[in-house]
Amino acid sequence: MSTDSFADLLSVYMRRIRASASGVATEIGLSREAVNNWRNGISAPNPRSRDKLVACTRYLRLTESETNRLLSAAGFAPEFPLQAEAPLLADARTTGTAQPFAAFQDRLFAQLAQAVPYPISLLLSPAHWGQPPFRHELLLRARAQYGDGSVLHIQPPYSVSTVPAEYFAAIGRQCGLGDVASDYEFESALERRLLAGERIFCLVSRFEQGTPALRETLAGILRSLSEMHSGRLHLLLCGGEALADLKYRSGDLSLLNIAQVNHWPDPSLHDLLQLARHRWPEHTWTEAAVANLQSLSGGHPALFEEGLQWLVDQGVAKGDVPPSALGTHLASSPRLWQTFLPLAQAPASRARLLQLLQADDLGRARPYLQDDELRSLFWGNLIHVRGTGDAARLHWRCATIRDAGFMVLDSCSTD
Repeated sequence: MSTDSFADLLSVYMRRIRASASGVATEIGLSREAVNNWRNGISAPNPRSRDKLVACTRYLRLTESETNRLLSAAGFAPEFPLQAEAPLLADARTTGTAQPFAAFQDRLFAQLAQAVPYPISLLLSPAHWGQPPFRHELLLRARAQYGDGSVLHIQPPYSVSTVPAEYFAAIGRQCGLGDVASDYEFESALERRLLAGERIFCLVSRFEQGTPALRETLAGILRSLSEMHSGRLHLLLCGGEALADLKYRSGDLSLLNIAQVNHWPDPSLHDLLQLARHRWPEHTWTEAAVANLQSLSGGHPALFEEGLQWLVDQGVAKGDVPPSALGTHLASSPRLWQTFLPLAQAPASRARLLQLLQADDLGRARPYLQDDELRSLFWGNLIHVRGTGDAARLHWRCATIRDAGFMVLDSCSTD
């Protein structure tokens, strides 16, 4: 459990962007008095308001590690489990030990460097991996490949009330472009660097923040500059369902129809071993214990992290515990219920969810899922793709997730 003071941390993060209590309250749907009580240590978020606190972390533009730190201070599980801290990854690099997902990141940057004529890639990740996962590591790789001064990192403002001028002023500051007062000035300032002969890499994380109109304007500017200055502006846009929508829903008219698409991969046993050792270096994690947890969690990052924590709490880090006890614990994870409950509210959607839970094969995997329920389950990280090409099919990640779904349906039918 974190020893950080929730009130102190919240105050620090609010002061950093000069956020007022009323501004935070408006964005997350609470009263100003409630936010002030949090900040002054009079009260703390209760379990029912966890989603409000997560919205607060987005509004305050916290990194994944800062988000986890604030949630931990409030007594909640992390929003981005297994996001290795930068010092651990840096230590892995200097000691020569393998880093999680290293091969995938190598392929991602090689693909971007070789993309002709438009080096634009989308990195899509489902719930609980962060957007993008291991962002610090991606930026380190980019700086090594493009040069420190040629790497830009854009994190669009979260607020849906931000006017275009403030939106692009914030992005201009993030890019070190000086005072920018409009979308046109942002585009002009970035183009001046390209006209000077620079090759620039731009990582856009949490692309889905802000309003759809502002996201489309940003995507349009970046695409236009990439087309006008072929090979000079390399773009890696990171997000989830909303970013996929912008790629596919408008067909050939999509602003991002020329972008290559990459999905963050499921972790291998090797990746999970590295993550476990980074997360709890004081414990000896055997391959057998991690493999058992991989099977029970289906590689779902939040379930895997909760399983590791449970093993540590039980004093059985080597995995000497009946799988049924661990499986029962994981099936009760609030993360699973959080994704299932919206699909079990109405009788028609409950019937559809029951049908899906009873199926071993959920159908053919496609680049974009038109079925609303399947799309929700996919981006919620409860189902995944097995196989490649014409043989790619959708399946539940694991029996634990299906058990949780049946538990949710049972609770809704008896309410």
